[in-house]
Order: sequence, then C-alpha cells, then structure tokens
Amino acid sequence: MNQVYTDLRPNFSNPEDWTLDTVLRAHVAAQPDAPCLITPEEGLEWTYEEALASAERIAGAWHSAGVSQGDRVVIMAMNSSRFLRSWFATAVGGMVEVPINVNNEGEFLRHQIVTVDPHWAVVDDTFADRFVAIAEHCRGIEKFWVIDTGVGMVDKAVRLLRDNGWAADVWDVLENGVPVSVQAPPKAQDLGAIFFTSGTTGPSKGVAMPHSQLYFFAQEVVSLMRLGADDRYLTTTPLFHGNAQFMAVYPALVAGASAVVRPKFSASRWIDHVRDSGVTVTNFVGVMMDFVWKQPPRDSDRDNRLRAVYAAPTASTIVDGFKERYGIEAFLDAFGLTETCAPILAPYGVERPAGAAGLAAAEWFDIRLVDPETDREVRVGEVGELVVRSVQPWTCSLGYYNMPEKTLEAWRNLWFHTGDALKKDEDGWYYFVDRYKDALRRRGENISSYEVEQAVLGHPAVVECAVIGVPADQDAGEDEVLATVVTSTEVEAEDILSWCDGKIPAFAIPRYLRFVTSLPKTPSEKVRKAALREEGITPDTFDRTAVSAV
Repeated sequence: MNQVYTDLRPNFSNPEDWTLDTVLRAHVAAQPDAPCLITPEEGLEWTYEEALASAERIAGAWHSAGVSQGDRVVIMAMNSSRFLRSWFATAVGGMVEVPINVNNEGEFLRHQIVTVDPHWAVVDDTFADRFVAIAEHCRGIEKFWVIDTGVGMVDKAVRLLRDNGWAADVWDVLENGVPVSVQAPPKAQDLGAIFFTSGTTGPSKGVAMPHSQLYFFAQEVVSLMRLGADDRYLTTTPLFHGNAQFMAVYPALVAGASAVVRPKFSASRWIDHVRDSGVTVTNFVGVMMDFVWKQPPRDSDRDNRLRAVYAAPTASTIVDGFKERYGIEAFLDAFGLTETCAPILAPYGVERPAGAAGLAAAEWFDIRLVDPETDREVRVGEVGELVVRSVQPWTCSLGYYNMPEKTLEAWRNLWFHTGDALKKDEDGWYYFVDRYKDALRRRGENISSYEVEQAVLGHPAVVECAVIGVPADQDAGEDEVLATVVTSTEVEAEDILSWCDGKIPAFAIPRYLRFVTSLPKTPSEKVRKAALREEGITPDTFDRTAVSAV
C-alpha cells in the first residue's frame, strides 16, 4: 500500500496570508498578551504585542535612515533578542533578511557580501573588524547597526566602522524609531530572505526564499509536531541557520506558541534548559541527539514537560531508550532542503520502519526518485536522486540569488535536483541513503557513508565520524572505506571496528580508521569531506587488513 502524508492543514488557510507580518498581526489581535519570545540568558520574555511593536519601531527607524522595501539587510550576530527583533523588523518593514554565519570571515564573507550586495547591516560588536578586513568589497553597505554583546566592545566597534568610512550606530537606537507605516504590506510571493548553503564543493549559494515559502516550511513543522498555543519550542541552534528560524521559532509563531531561544547547544545542560523553561518541544540536528544520549543519566531526567522532538536524522538505534529515559511521547523526522521545504514527513505517533524519514506530502509536492544521469524514474526499491517540484505556488525557492547558471543547473527539466540518494519501499516510506557525491562502491556493493557513520557513532567513545571512499589498492576494487573519528576517550581502533560487526554489512565495515582531534568543517559546521579525500590515507591511519595479515 503506497501511503502518503495527509496531516498538513495550514493554520492560515488563505495562501495570500503566508507572511510573518500577517502571522504576528493575527496573534496580536487574538492574544496580545500571550508569550511570544523567551530569551532566558537575557531574562526577557516578549508578548506578541510587544514583539510586533518592537519590530515596527525598528522598521520605522530603518525607513527613516533610508532603508526601502525590498532592500537586503545583512544580519551577522549570535543568538539574542536583538537578532530576533531585527529579523521580525525585516518582515514587517518589507525588507529582505540575509543572515550570515558568524564563523564567516575573509573569502567566505566576501563572497556572500558581493553576491547579495546589501546596503545595510546589523552586526555584533565582535564582528565589525571582519568587515574592515574586506572593506573594499563592502563599500555598498551604507550603514551598520552594532549589537552590544556585553563584552565592552560596542563603542570601539562603532568607531572602527566610522573610521573606515561607514555610517554606524549602536543597535539600541533602533528602538527609538517611529513605528513603521508601510504603504503596501509584504506579499506572500515577495522575496523574504536569502539563506546561504554551506558550499562544501564550491562557493556557497544564496537560496532566495519568498515569504510564502518561509511560512510553509514553518507550517510543515507545526503539522509534523502538532504544535498548539500552549507549546514552548526550544531552539539552541544558531539563528543564522534555517533550522532555528523557519523550523523552530517561526513554527512556534504560526501556532501562537512560545519560542525559547538559547545562545548555543550544550549536551550536558540540554535537559536543564528543557526543564527550566517548561519546554514541550525541541529539535536536534546531526549528532546532537547522540551527544545528549551519551551524557550520564540522572534520576531527574524524566522530570520535564517535553512531549515531542524533531530529530533530523533520528538515530534509530537509541530512539526507544531516549524516549523512555526522558519521558518523550514522539520523535519526528522529515526530509527537506532550504530550496524546497520538506516534501517528505513522518506522521505523528505512527511507528516508522527503522531508518525511514517519512512519507510523501503528495498534496503539496510532486516528488520522484530518478537516475541522476537520465532523469528517468527508477523502480520502487531502487536508489535514485530525489527531485522535487511544488504544487502550491511560491512554496519553493525562487532560485540562487545572483547565480543564474547554478539555478538553471539545479532546476533542470523543471524539477529541483537535490543531489540526495534515496529509496522508497512498497508501502511509501522514503529512506535517505547518501549524498550522491559521498556515495561509495566497494567490490560491486553500494555503501551509504551515512549508514556507516551512524553505526560508528553508536560506539560510546565516538563523538564525531566522517566516512569517505579512498581508492582501492587492487584492480576493479573501486573504493575502500575510511572512517575518520573524534573520540571523547582513548580507544583502540579494533574496538570501534568490532563494534560495527552485526550493525552494518561486513563489506561496509571500514578498512581504514583514523583518529583526529577535529574534523575539517565549513563555516556552517558541515564536514568538508573533500578535504578528507585530499588527505587520504595518512601515516597514522589504521589498516585492519594489515593487522589481520600479521
């Protein structure tokens, strides 16, 4: 039976209302005193009325400074209420938010600034010098507003920017603005934000997202997690990532719930953050779930209000124990991209086959698995590239900003090509296999680097793992498997490889294992596997065949 996902029913039924401006105003009209934003480290809690009023003042101050509707506003800042309110102000004032990864500097920062050509910027005081370092590429920026991070640098940062030819002021002056009067509120199809991809194989690409797409991504999470007005959604991931914005904070707003925003993730304090703020839902990305699981258990672990967790991907080997340990009702998963929203979703409370990401949201997306060489659909059970197109207008990206060639390449044949290898079973469940560029083939067998990584990560001492293929040392051998790991304690290579026995097929168990103190990563914390491939087999790499031959 080919099942599909049928739970998605938008909170705002009219697609013309799919903007953050409309969402905020609707909740202010219905529940002005309900808590909207909570930032515990700042000791602040904003009601919906207060959050909208602040956004209107900031947008008004920007308009007075010359910022126009449609202008791109760069935001490069750590998680804070000022970041959140700047984001809201772009939505209310009709500007385009451009969040920048706080790890960017030099060429990474230059590329993104040149690509979007912004005229305005909001930055933490600790990042002002990065713009000075590439000043010749940032002359299009007319003014900076500098956030005081509390380290005593804000005045110095403002002076530094002014001394280098820019207008600059402290961010707090924006709160004195006269509330904005927008002649034409943003439309659902208008460009709302530009989020940059990680750029693991080339320059990062700015995904141009209309307001409607930003809303719909959030709405999917509302459906996925059954969010209601009484929920409190915790995010500890950076606000410059979509995970925090349109998969955590924005879903809370769509549901009329509360968003709890912490500066950063802490595995050891995660359950304390959940408990202290009365959190009912939260999410994990990558190995965060595994990091928490490996913390020493406490008698008080179940003393919390946590109901559901969105984990992408869900670590299937520990999910049952995790639910029991923390008293969690449901774990949810989905598969999507910044460019497309999530065309695959897991129904709430429905038991999934191990490793399944979810079912097709067929009412909202056309999806296929195709041969990446021919774009022709593969048979059920076969691995193919996921390609997507939306049914509802304006729920997918407008393309890569100022990168027409990359846009045409990705959207060829009128389908967005994800570059991800998935398979589908006869019941309609979809399974992520690998990124095509990360796939391995050993002696005629296809190997998923993702599945090998998950097996290795299950070892109690392994903190991080990246699996790549390296050339085999025999004819027709294709690839050999190399696992590069970061561990919390000293452990023998044989112990980790023995751990894999019975968890993955014998042909997929790594031949090579290398210990490192850290993995090479992009500014958005994705592993740079190209760098690992370039390093290849190093003198300190363990070879299990050499040991067995002794």
